[in-house]
Amino acid sequence: MGRFSKMHGLGNDFVVIDARENAVEMTQARARAIADRHAGIGCDQLILIGNAHDADVSMQIFNADGSEVEACGNATRCVPLFVGRDVLIRTKAGLLDAKSVDGGASVDMGAPRFDWDAIPLAYPMDTLTMGASWEDLPAPATVNVGNPHVIFFVDDLDGVNFDHLGPLIEHDPLFPQRVNVNFAQVTGDNHIRLVVWERGAGLTRACGTGACATAVAAIRRKLTAGPVTVSLPGGDLTIAWTPGGTIQMTGPATHVFDGEADWARF
Repeated sequence: MGRFSKMHGLGNDFVVIDARENAVEMTQARARAIADRHAGIGCDQLILIGNAHDADVSMQIFNADGSEVEACGNATRCVPLFVGRDVLIRTKAGLLDAKSVDGGASVDMGAPRFDWDAIPLAYPMDTLTMGASWEDLPAPATVNVGNPHVIFFVDDLDGVNFDHLGPLIEHDPLFPQRVNVNFAQVTGDNHIRLVVWERGAGLTRACGTGACATAVAAIRRKLTAGPVTVSLPGGDLTIAWTPGGTIQMTGPATHVFDGEADWARF
């Protein structure tokens, strides 16, 4: 039997497995089975905490479809709560420094990247105002914050058909590694409403990296000034960034319950 914790950041929920002492073999099929909300434990992402030679712990992230991804901001905030102390975390996106704060955690998410081949895109393009769009959406921006994001700033967030446009854009050939799709409405000098269609997970109640990418794009376009409060369906995150610096994300993290499971059954 293996132990796990169920955790969430603003309703973006995770099965967190501690593999530091007892290794857990994780395949795409097993991750997908564990994440299944009807036949498994159920989660948006599965998080595997392991050892690292250059950090306190390592973190592997698997989406609900079983695909492994580079970064997850909401999951990163859960790690200090899971481990019980401030931690330096080795991820596929690099080293992330996560510190506990009242009710959650603050994470240095590193510096955003804007070059077209760092997103990545299929061919060169301006990433601040792209020369491409979909249906009646305005020209978006793209940002890599450890994983790829495209951001659409719309006048009426409630009028967007997320279920249609999300998968259409996620799988567009312009994005060779697929993309997280952010639909944002600027509602004040320091406030953004946001809904995210996550790559490999679909609509979620919150996306930490999406909030980071959206705040960075808004500041670059001079639509907002930082720090920015980003309101997602699950609650608010505070994102601070100045050009040339790293992104600081602060928000809640919640431990729901602990359990045991036989991973060989998945």
